Amino acid sequence: MIEHEVPAPRPLLRRPEDGELIDVAGVAHFFRLTGEHTGGRFAFEEFTLEAGIVGARPHVHAEHDEYFYVLEGELTLHNGDGEVTVGPGHLLSAVRGTPHGFRNAGTGTARALCLYTPAGYEGYFRDVHAAVAAGAEVTDELLAEFRARYRTASH
Repeated sequence: MIEHEVPAPRPLLRRPEDGELIDVAGVAHFFRLTGEHTGGRFAFEEFTLEAGIVGARPHVHAEHDEYFYVLEGELTLHNGDGEVTVGPGHLLSAVRGTPHGFRNAGTGTARALCLYTPAGYEGYFRDVHAAVAAGAEVTDELLAEFRARYRTASH
């Protein structure tokens, strides 16, 4: 290969165990793809939350879209008009500027996928996780500070 040529992109196959696990406030975020893998185009995660856990109170993103797809259990989703409880196969599209949130109001574990486009919001989860690992308590103020860094506001 000539020195100035850039190699052609190659497909990336991820095994089931490949990913970055980030546990934040009772939600296990398993990022299968991050911006580092996709050139910043998108991030892809599988997340799990036990009964009674609030994944995210209603909020709005200014710079990325999120798509939630329920795999197992039930999620109670805030869809801008209120809450709706849904099961496997349901998809919520939360494009930038639309209020959304999720929690597990059911009695069993919920598992879902989330796609972020463009990538970058995985940094929010890394930052919160690092702060907690360093001894910070998860408070509304702490979360608001980190959300602001990623152009996200409570709704």
